[in-house]
Amino acid sequence: MKIIAYGIRADEKPFLDKWSEGNPTVEVASTAELLDENTVDQAKGADGVVTYQQKPYTASVLDKLGSFGIKYLSLRNVGVDNVDATAAKRNGIQVTNVPAYSPQAIAEFTVTQLMRLLRRTPTFDNKMANGDLRWAPDIAEELNQMTVGVYATGRIGRAAIQIYQGFGAKVIAYDIHHNPQLEKEGIYVETPDELYAKADVISLHAPATKENEHMLNDEAFAKMKDGVYILNPARGILVDTDALIKALDSGKVAGAALDTYEDEVGVFNNNFGSFDKIPDDRLKNLMKRENVLVSPHIAFYTKRAVRNMVYYAMDANKSLIETGQSDKLVEL
Repeated sequence: MKIIAYGIRADEKPFLDKWSEGNPTVEVASTAELLDENTVDQAKGADGVVTYQQKPYTASVLDKLGSFGIKYLSLRNVGVDNVDATAAKRNGIQVTNVPAYSPQAIAEFTVTQLMRLLRRTPTFDNKMANGDLRWAPDIAEELNQMTVGVYATGRIGRAAIQIYQGFGAKVIAYDIHHNPQLEKEGIYVETPDELYAKADVISLHAPATKENEHMLNDEAFAKMKDGVYILNPARGILVDTDALIKALDSGKVAGAALDTYEDEVGVFNNNFGSFDKIPDDRLKNLMKRENVLVSPHIAFYTKRAVRNMVYYAMDANKSLIETGQSDKLVEL
């Protein structure tokens, strides 16, 4: 049995090596390169492919895998929206993902960023760097006095709810699918509009779907409280960047923490050498603001999460090759 793993980063390599040691019957090939038209030929002779990337898994790549007789593609991440579903089905390629590598990691980071916004730490960091150790006028707010609106209550949303409640915040939530335990707690509202109207903080944990694209737009911001805080550790396309910038300029949005950004592909996880060389003026606009915290899609990035991403994807691919089954299969 042979599995090729694409896009293996330096932080993933030790976990891949450890998995290989524990699975001596599997020949594991790996490359730091992403799976695309230029690298797909490296998969020839493999039984399965494991990969992680933000670039699309195009029809031409999937057709090539199909021509090699490869029927198993295991992603080391949650999202499958960049997989050409038609091509995968045409080639009989089964796809697995890692539905939960560490919900707690993402939830913890989200709340950490909110606390930085509420306690004005970026402002105080800048003041102190310039020798200004005065308090005023940068007075803070307390999370225990706020209502947090959690949009989507999957694994990450539920982990975030526990933390928000631990701080003493009132939590309300919206999801088209109600979690039975949260239903008993009575935290669900009936519509997104109700969530927008009641929440001091909007915490997004929804997937990237056509229906959710730019769900936070001019119309949605207009329905929110003045001075609302926006948290997006989920998917960049959930937020209309132009609408957010307008809402920040007007004061409708008091602050935002963005771990994802709608044009992040090709920008995040790259070193441009200086701020001025970042090739995105809207992103730089946001990064310059003391009341906006931009992070390059790192909410997931913990040792535990990276280990789980590698192990779960490799285990799923091996299971598919051996049995044609995996508990992590997704429908495209």
